[in-house]
Amino acid sequence: MRTAAVGARGSRGAAALASASGGQSGHNPASTLAFGGGAGRQQQQQRYGARPSSFSLRGRGASLERPSKRVVATRVIPSLIGDANTQPPPDLPSFLFKERIVYLGMTLVPSVTELLVAELLYLQFEDPQKPIYFYINSTGTTKQGDKMAYDAEAFAIYDTLSYVKNPVYTVCVGTAWGEAAMLLAAGEKGHRAALPSSTIMIKEPIATKRGQASDLDLARLELREVREEVVKTLAKHTERTIEQVSEDIKRPIYMKPEKAIEYGIIDKVMDE
Repeated sequence: MRTAAVGARGSRGAAALASASGGQSGHNPASTLAFGGGAGRQQQQQRYGARPSSFSLRGRGASLERPSKRVVATRVIPSLIGDANTQPPPDLPSFLFKERIVYLGMTLVPSVTELLVAELLYLQFEDPQKPIYFYINSTGTTKQGDKMAYDAEAFAIYDTLSYVKNPVYTVCVGTAWGEAAMLLAAGEKGHRAALPSSTIMIKEPIATKRGQASDLDLARLELREVREEVVKTLAKHTERTIEQVSEDIKRPIYMKPEKAIEYGIIDKVMDE
């Protein structure tokens, strides 16, 4: 009897709430009452196709709150907005890349090689006919006599230069030493240049391998093979014999642009 009384009292309260809500807000009392019960939640799910957590109460009526979509716009191509006093500093590498200029300005470490190879491949995909301007200011895989990277980094760039269909115009703007001089010589014939104060140097590869005797033997074998590859590449692009290049790079040879022209590494000096 007590349970029945409580149930009846709850039913009368719910009916009164439904009647008041329906009368004031214009909603169907049955639907408002169903929203509060378990069966009502199932009906709302079937009707709106959403979980109960997606519903919210606003005022005296129930409404469905749907998540809003946020659109984020990003700039892919760099642009200038306003004048130099109001705009942020420009992304200079992107501006150079937009003009088909690839710039090597540090030692040939793996991250630099990855970027240069990606840029060369993209520029070929964008237009396989237009030339690519490759500016070089690098000491190769060494810096101040220390080995900074493997020689394979330089050959990865060299193979990509040979692979792309575009003519690649190389320019030395500071230093082109070691493997960087090899990349400078690998440019399009007649379009290999250097600025007047540039320094170009060719030398044989170096190694700083440490370990047990068997490891050193393998390192020496690898170094000989790399040296032979460097000699062949320089001989190919300078039109000199393999024997002559092999003899020349036994000691570093530093060249000003005029001497580099005589050796066959570049074709002209950009003095204008």
